[in-house]
Amino acid sequence: MSEPIATRTDAPADGIGTSALPPQAAVVLRQFRVVFNAVKTHFQQLERQTGVGGAQLWALSVVAAEPGIVVGDLAQRMDIHQSTTSNLVRTLVSRGLMLSRRDDQDRRVVHLEISESGRTLLASVPGPTAGVLPQALAQLDEATLIRLHDDLATLIRTLGEDEHGEASRTPLAQL
Repeated sequence: MSEPIATRTDAPADGIGTSALPPQAAVVLRQFRVVFNAVKTHFQQLERQTGVGGAQLWALSVVAAEPGIVVGDLAQRMDIHQSTTSNLVRTLVSRGLMLSRRDDQDRRVVHLEISESGRTLLASVPGPTAGVLPQALAQLDEATLIRLHDDLATLIRTLGEDEHGEASRTPLAQL
């Protein structure tokens, strides 16, 4: 159950003047900061501890779970653009953490596997490789997810953004 929206009169104004916002909007803005900071902190900690970016760790974990997966399917599993996935794969292959091989019958298809170095790295990761937000969302019930989806869709429209545009395919670790 969520907390009732309360106002704080001692909150410092930020760059847009939070104090000029309606009280409910200021509280929601603070909630967004908490979410974004949790995501950012998680990925920063993972990168400090492993030397590998969060999106790369996520890609490694998907490939470890599905050896032989093709790049297009990896992009779908991560819900990111295929060109972004190709860049992640290229970096991981160059670092020796992932192996790629062309399909014998269709040379355009690239199959992926995790290397022994990649397995060792994944074993050292202290937390969810997909990030804390996907993990938290997976724990919410369907009714909550539907409400959250509808409310965020309204916010996205108000921002004048495209809910299915390029930004929707950017891994959180790269924000």
